Amino acid sequence: MDPESRLVILTDLGGSLLDADTHEYGAARSALDSLHRRGIPVMFSTSKTVAEVEPLRQEMENVDPFMVENGGAVYVPEGYFPEVPEHSVQRDGYHVIELGISYPTLREGLRTIEQKLGIRLKGFGDMSLDEVVATTGLSPIQAMAAQKREYDEPFLVNDPSKMFEIRHEAGQLGFLVALDGRFAHLVGGTHKGSACRILLDLCRKHWGTIRTAAIGSSLNDIPMLEQVDYPFLVEQRGGGYQSGIAFKQLIRVEGIGPVGWAKCIQQLGEA
Repeated sequence: MDPESRLVILTDLGGSLLDADTHEYGAARSALDSLHRRGIPVMFSTSKTVAEVEPLRQEMENVDPFMVENGGAVYVPEGYFPEVPEHSVQRDGYHVIELGISYPTLREGLRTIEQKLGIRLKGFGDMSLDEVVATTGLSPIQAMAAQKREYDEPFLVNDPSKMFEIRHEAGQLGFLVALDGRFAHLVGGTHKGSACRILLDLCRKHWGTIRTAAIGSSLNDIPMLEQVDYPFLVEQRGGGYQSGIAFKQLIRVEGIGPVGWAKCIQQLGEA
């Protein structure tokens, strides 16, 4: 591949660019600044909501497109590409490509799965603000933003042995279940990979040949990692890598969360 091709970086947030416990990214600050100076796009691919992502983009001075709620929607800032992306709607300064199913439909689906399996599945929509804060470690303001969901319902599974049955019932309804840290996520037939393909295709359309890298830490990052030339996996909280992630091109990098993230950028030669 042409080494002069434009580099595009996709990244997970929680547990990758952001520390899983503190939600800070200080260890990756220098690497982010280096990428910003070079004009290398860093595109977030996250289970977070747009309400959570926007303050982070402002703080990091990030102006690039991003994906939210496990591929539920792609957000492209107006004017970022010369042409308006196909199948997009204009909203609050973005061209939004919606891929997911509406949140109320997902909530109904979660109740249906509960009834069929005779188990309790507690989603974000069932939690008070205080419960979200206690479960996630987010601040109250961050937790309020996390509850502004449109395409993805995070839920707790008390009995992991039921996960196969939960996934089967979700599939019967046309849904998928993604695993991400403490939570499982009920999503509407989309995932990070499908959203990443759309965004990378837009980049190729307007920029020509590109080099692609992605940085993740958990199972729900697999579809994203499979889309790129350089797929990086950083260590989880406590050290070590998420089990169940293995394919030929995968590059495992030592370092937990943002510490490992910065090392990924070093390996790309861009730090």
